[in-house]
Amino acid sequence: MNERSARVRWEQRTQQPLLGLAVVFAVAYAVPIVWPAAGRDVRALCTAAEWGVWGAFALDYLVRLALAERRWEFVRTRWLDLAAVLLPLLQPMRLLRLVSTLLLVGQRARLATQIRLTTYVVGAVVALLMFGSLAVLSVERQSPDGNIKTMGDALWWSFTTMTTVGYGDHAPTTGLGRVIAVGLMLSGIALLGVVTANIAAWFIARFESDDVEERRQTAAIESLAEEVRALRAEVAALSGVPGVSGVSGVSGVSGGKVPRPGVAAEEP
Repeated sequence: MNERSARVRWEQRTQQPLLGLAVVFAVAYAVPIVWPAAGRDVRALCTAAEWGVWGAFALDYLVRLALAERRWEFVRTRWLDLAAVLLPLLQPMRLLRLVSTLLLVGQRARLATQIRLTTYVVGAVVALLMFGSLAVLSVERQSPDGNIKTMGDALWWSFTTMTTVGYGDHAPTTGLGRVIAVGLMLSGIALLGVVTANIAAWFIARFESDDVEERRQTAAIESLAEEVRALRAEVAALSGVPGVSGVSGVSGVSGGKVPRPGVAAEEP
């Protein structure tokens, strides 16, 4: 319990700073691509910012690992975090740093209970469109056979790829560009499935709520009808209606005839 509460406190305190660092990473990643004429100093500063953000996420993982009482279980259940931390070390590529940062931000966003699923999906769509466009532009701009040369072309291609429309007017020609395309396709299908499942779950919950309310109202009506029938039976018994059990006339009068006031009963 103490280990879990310590981890939860750490995750709550670092949630906003890490998301802010992710924005810094986005800017540092986008500047050299959108501004190809940037100087060497600007590019070096952006590269340092990218590695710095990755280092912050790696440090966050190590702290959470240190706060875990069952560390092997933590590593086993947080294997995606570990893979995202180790991925940029395998090969010093900017694309790997991009993928690892997106994975780490996504994992931390899922841990935040205050972020709703719809907000997360919208943010994921925007991030994938933005980073997918930047990534494909960075690898296709210098390709002699490529037709994705501007940011507008890259955004249009990313949108048609994520929605699996694929008009074909813009397409990657390099191997790395096609790898990015496959990632966007799979991500688009997955996000579409999440949105569809979320909408379906909302409708099902709404229908179940209406059904529960309808059953409650039906039960209340049946209970009220039963009470009305019981009251009618009691009123019928008190008024001496013939045919009601327990009522056979007035005692002391033979034949069930009631004499009128002032008139003697007739002798047989």
